[in-house]
Amino acid sequence: MSTPAHVTGLLHRNPSLHLLGTFPSFRKRSNPPTNCSSCYLNLTKLWLLSSAYCCCWRCLEVLFQRGSLCTGQLLELWIWDTYLLGTMRPTYMSSLGQLKFCFELSEPSFLWYSPILSLKTSSESLYNKGLSTQRLIIRSISVFCAFATNQHLTTQVRGMRPLIKSNFKDLRTLLTDTPEQIDYLVSQFDTPKNQALLDLDNIGPLLGGRVQDQLGKRVLPALDAVLTMAGAIRETREALENVSASMEILQEGTNRLSANLTNAKENLNNTLNDAACSGAQAASTCDVIRNSLNQLSINANFSRLPPVTSQLAKVSEVLKIDLASLVQKGYAAFNDTPNLVQNQTKNILSDVKSVLDSIGTNITVAVKMLPIQKTITDFLIYLTQTETYIENYFPLVEQYDFYRWLSCLIACCLLILILVFYYLGLLCGACGYNKHKTPTNRGCVSNTGGNFLMAGVGFSFLFSWALMIIVVSTFVLGGNVEKLVCEPFKDKTIFQVLDTPYLFNEQWKNYLSGLLFKNPDVNLTFEQVYSDCKKNKGIYTSLQLDKFYNISKFLTISQYTQDLTVQFESIKINLSTIVLLDEVGKENLLNFSFSGIDGIDFAAYLTEVNKSITKVDLLSFANDLEARAEQLPKGALENALKGHASNIRMIHRQHVIPMEQEMSTLNQSIRLLQKTATELMVKVSQVITTVEGAQFLINNNASSIIIEETKKYMNMIIDYFEQYIQWVKDSIAMDVAACKPLANIIDTAIEIFLCSYITNSVNAFWFGLGGATTFLVPAIIFAVKLSKYYRRMDSEDVYDDVETLPMKNMENGNYGYHKDHLYGLHNPVMTSAMEQW
Repeated sequence: MSTPAHVTGLLHRNPSLHLLGTFPSFRKRSNPPTNCSSCYLNLTKLWLLSSAYCCCWRCLEVLFQRGSLCTGQLLELWIWDTYLLGTMRPTYMSSLGQLKFCFELSEPSFLWYSPILSLKTSSESLYNKGLSTQRLIIRSISVFCAFATNQHLTTQVRGMRPLIKSNFKDLRTLLTDTPEQIDYLVSQFDTPKNQALLDLDNIGPLLGGRVQDQLGKRVLPALDAVLTMAGAIRETREALENVSASMEILQEGTNRLSANLTNAKENLNNTLNDAACSGAQAASTCDVIRNSLNQLSINANFSRLPPVTSQLAKVSEVLKIDLASLVQKGYAAFNDTPNLVQNQTKNILSDVKSVLDSIGTNITVAVKMLPIQKTITDFLIYLTQTETYIENYFPLVEQYDFYRWLSCLIACCLLILILVFYYLGLLCGACGYNKHKTPTNRGCVSNTGGNFLMAGVGFSFLFSWALMIIVVSTFVLGGNVEKLVCEPFKDKTIFQVLDTPYLFNEQWKNYLSGLLFKNPDVNLTFEQVYSDCKKNKGIYTSLQLDKFYNISKFLTISQYTQDLTVQFESIKINLSTIVLLDEVGKENLLNFSFSGIDGIDFAAYLTEVNKSITKVDLLSFANDLEARAEQLPKGALENALKGHASNIRMIHRQHVIPMEQEMSTLNQSIRLLQKTATELMVKVSQVITTVEGAQFLINNNASSIIIEETKKYMNMIIDYFEQYIQWVKDSIAMDVAACKPLANIIDTAIEIFLCSYITNSVNAFWFGLGGATTFLVPAIIFAVKLSKYYRRMDSEDVYDDVETLPMKNMENGNYGYHKDHLYGLHNPVMTSAMEQW
């Protein structure tokens, strides 16, 4: 019977089915056995086989030949194999074993399945060897992890001694430096004290200067007004002198100018009376010139102005007294205020200095009474004992750690020994294995590999219990320490447990305060102390020593400044010796106001000063005369008129210009006098009133200013000690005996040594050792299963009774050898399978 066309096409498209074409029985079907199983049962079994391994399609020839499979079922199996290939590979061994068991219980017609059983033999060996190799690699990694953590733990334990010494050194430094810190706080009292003494020595410039500044707001303007008035008196005299001198010059100049103009007018008139002017061309011009001669005359008349000699005499009399020098004496007396304060406070300064010395003594006693010193002393004794204890017992710790290291090393070496046996077994077995040899004829290398595997199995059974005990004990120890100590220490929940009331002592609510101070009522917790020490705060704050000795109560500035306040309040300063302006100066000011300058007729002076000296501008008149002369015919008349024009210019230059300058000076002086004389009596009265008011302030009201400034000065002195006392409080609370080394010791003991060094190493050790121990079980199973393929057997499993046990002459699935004749008949399927393999 030929192969159907659709099956032949399927064989060409699927390499896994193409092998079926090589079997003659596939091309020529035979009658199926009479007692075959159900088609659906065979389909299910063969689906498992096809999903397990692609070569199992060989069995399809048998079922196809027996008629248990039709073409459609064969296609259905190919679809399952195409889409589910590889999904059930791990189960193919068990499926093959079950199939073989079914074959052995079936009739002889199932001997056609023998190639499948020989395939299982070699495939199971390869699979077991691959899985064993994977597990050995994982176990090797686990053993290496355990060995590394074991060595790491020993290294960390040996390296703990320098770290412990360093922490104890820091703590001892803290304890030994604390008394020096307290002495330093006390010694720094000299800084504010010296500054206060310096300010007391300079009480004149400091206190007197402040008083002077306050008084100067009224005194200095009064003295400045008197000094300004003294300058006005001098300026008035200078102005009167200028007026008097200018009047004399102008009067003399007016007389000379009047004579010169009269002479020039007469000469010009004589020239115009010449016969040349009677001519027709010159007559009109000469008449015009003749009519303008009346303009050559004086316009201003200074002789009518009243003299200022009487005012000048009175002002000169006033200036005989030097008012400016009197004012300077007032300035000097006022500026001597700091010296007055300095001299009048000499007796009090000695008392104030003694009070400062007593303040320093009281602060020193208060700081020395701090319980920090006693706490440090007790803790130093405990520290010394602890350090001695650790130094004595640390060699014992190292010795026990050596025993631990050696025990763990032995455990690791046992696992390494088992691994070596397994590795050697796999190596020798894989190298010496020959599938064509019978079990009794296997080589020495293969047999040695099997023996190594069984040796590994034996050692696994011998030492697995000890390894399990080590793993369990280290797991219990490391896991509990990690969960009960390390993790709570990181999130600080362990302190909440330690701070549980009445936990360690049924009579103590707060164990730490009861332990340290025998006072369990103080709310002192482990968490608060650790947090404060972590922030490097002082022991005074961390241990709440203020509950036993409140430093603020003894370092209150008010109790030290009471005596100081009394001393400063007794300061009495008298400034009545300061005289700003005496009676002579005041009288001098009044005499100036009665000098009469306000009676000068300033309007008459300004009227005359504002007039022109002549009725006509001489330069304009000369230019006009010269222009008219040029209109005349050339001759003696023309030249004479030009000569008169030149003479008039000369008169202007020699007389008019100097008089104009004097008039300008006179104008300035008159205006200055007018400004000074305006309300002169009122101005003088105001100046005198201002001076007397300032003097009254100094004599009567300076005491209130002195008291106010003395309080400010005292507060400045006290502020030095307030800053010092506040600095002492802050230093005691935050800096003195800063307990960061205490927190470092706790971190070193728990976080670094217990958790990081020991617990992490122990956890890593039991994890590695436990992983390797866990894989002993599958390693034993696969080693036992692999050893039967490598070891040399004493006998073979061959049956002589062929008739009763037909399967005995069949291929032995375990050893891979077969017979190609059964019951004396040639087996074509068996022969073809042997040729294939």
